[in-house]
Amino acid sequence: MPDFRWPPPPERDPRRAGVSRTPPQPGRRPPLPPPPTTLSPTPHGVTLEQAITGAGAPVTVFAHGLAQDITHTRPLGSAVTGRKVFFQFRGHGRSDAPDGEWSYEDLARDLRAVADLAAATRAVGASLGAGALCRLLIDSPDRFDRVVLYLPAVLDQPDGPAARRLAALLTAAQAQDVGVVSDAVYHELPPPVRHSQQAWDYLSSRLEQLLQDPLSRGYAGLPDQVPVPDLDALAKVDVPALVIGAVADPMHPASVARRLAEALPRARLHVYDKPGAFWCHRADLRERISSFLNAPDLD
Repeated sequence: MPDFRWPPPPERDPRRAGVSRTPPQPGRRPPLPPPPTTLSPTPHGVTLEQAITGAGAPVTVFAHGLAQDITHTRPLGSAVTGRKVFFQFRGHGRSDAPDGEWSYEDLARDLRAVADLAAATRAVGASLGAGALCRLLIDSPDRFDRVVLYLPAVLDQPDGPAARRLAALLTAAQAQDVGVVSDAVYHELPPPVRHSQQAWDYLSSRLEQLLQDPLSRGYAGLPDQVPVPDLDALAKVDVPALVIGAVADPMHPASVARRLAEALPRARLHVYDKPGAFWCHRADLRERISSFLNAPDLD
């Protein structure tokens, strides 16, 4: 990785000195300002950071990906009607980081607690959040009346390139190897946006999360785990579901999204033809999610 410096020089590309950031594009919507957050105690003893926007019914809970946060799930819900509850999993943001390693059962417990306290009837899970949502649905198939599973990374098979990539990323994070971690996150971004200020902000945010000891330690065992012990158990989830995947996403294989959609009796599947929908097709992604959740009747 030639000419890499960390931290990067001001107003420069995250990886290379001397490359100016992409200038603002006319007409592009500015990023949403961060909402105020609160700390919410839960019945299982883990205090979780959350933000609430909107009002009225229905109530939708949003669960983020590993080393992401509320700012990464808010755009997914910006056109969704009703009250929206965004929260940080354990080890993220200001949420508690209990001792020991954490499992999908722990994450499902976090998600369930937030949903129960808010009386949420719908859920959106992205990546890690999709895994936690799957685990919750195994235990409580009728907990929500609609669910969205965006970029599921793993179901019932822990082995594979995606799991190995995640294991390598968490190992590097525990070793505080900034170069390896930043390079891995950098290559998650679609090439057209890698030199933009938005990409730098994303990279900076994820690095800050990943290099925290509680997060890298607590999630160290996750690559060897599965959220769905028995795929056939998802046949009991008889509610409308939207599953979204992407071709050639190294961390979120499209095959996982397809298998998940096949396992859910009332699932709709959309697979983007290339990775990076959050960056390159955000308006379409937002429209798909909001149309599904806002529709008065899906039967």
